[in-house]
Amino acid sequence: MTATKKLLVLPGDGIGPEVMNEVARVVAWMSRVRGISFDISEDLVGGASLAVHGVPIRDEVIQAAKAADAVLFGSVGDPKWASVGFDRRPEVAILKLRQELELFANLRPAKVFDALVDASTLKPEVVAGLDIMIVRETVGGIYFGEPRGIETLPDGSKRGINTEVYTTAEIERVARVAFDLARQRGNRVCSVEKCNVMESGLLWKEVVTDLHARDYPDVELSHMLADNCAMQLVRNPRQFDVIVTGNLFGDLLSDLASMLTGSLGMLPSATLGTVDATGKRPALYEPIHGSAPDIAGKGLANPLAQILSFSMLLRYSFGMDAEAELIETAVSNVLASGLRTADIMSPGMAQVGTAVMGEAVVRELDKLNG
Repeated sequence: MTATKKLLVLPGDGIGPEVMNEVARVVAWMSRVRGISFDISEDLVGGASLAVHGVPIRDEVIQAAKAADAVLFGSVGDPKWASVGFDRRPEVAILKLRQELELFANLRPAKVFDALVDASTLKPEVVAGLDIMIVRETVGGIYFGEPRGIETLPDGSKRGINTEVYTTAEIERVARVAFDLARQRGNRVCSVEKCNVMESGLLWKEVVTDLHARDYPDVELSHMLADNCAMQLVRNPRQFDVIVTGNLFGDLLSDLASMLTGSLGMLPSATLGTVDATGKRPALYEPIHGSAPDIAGKGLANPLAQILSFSMLLRYSFGMDAEAELIETAVSNVLASGLRTADIMSPGMAQVGTAVMGEAVVRELDKLNG
């Protein structure tokens, strides 16, 4: 197989560079063994960019991201930049990339590997076999709506303002992503909002319902209020297949769902844009664990979420399902062998560091390919 793809790598802050180093091993394996060639460039974002360039992300990096076939992102965030202005904090890098590339649909799988059932704080019989996909809208809603800001009132007190805003087009495009994914999975979509108290939620429900009737009648659709969804994720998470929701609720529910699996260190994500006339779709892939500055540089970080993010990249950007599945099987087998990083360690298992876990995945790839 020969396929040259342009890939922008942005390791970022904290443990980002460490876990990205382990992905580099997998990328090299894919090139050497499977004949998949990547044109890779790398740059700074977040606190790493602030330290060198004085901004969390440069325009040149945004342009490089637009030119790439896909972006592999590490993490941003560093407490030493806590005193900088709101518009210069390291996290601005990821927000700008989402905005500039119009990455509107965040895909967060919450999957429990068989070997990690006991790592969840929920009972094994509740989470065993769990495999949920949460599709979160990421460039609209209350995080980006106007008006926003902090204003001083006549009596000298202050008022913070954020506005929840969604249009028909914004809701419909992210719902299409959810319905299309459901057709490849369990064929079920649960649309989540707060239509009982929010007009934006009422519009959300109406648009999703209309789209379903028009273009996706073969997919089972249900609706659920966001607070009930949070409760149901803890009570009976396996009732869900694909959940689609707005920016704020998606942020909260996907983090809740992630802990059903036992560790943030295990969970990848993808954020997708619109397919253009040439068939290219802007996309960014990242683990959801953050920069974890408390363990940065110690070789303790779990690289599996970053490796699984690369697996999602192969699947959703390049259509390489076989290679993606190979990586996912390798990760599953390594866990089944008893290797654990500190975040997923349990009695009777063998604790290893970042590099050893990455090496183990590559060794397992060799066995599976043989």
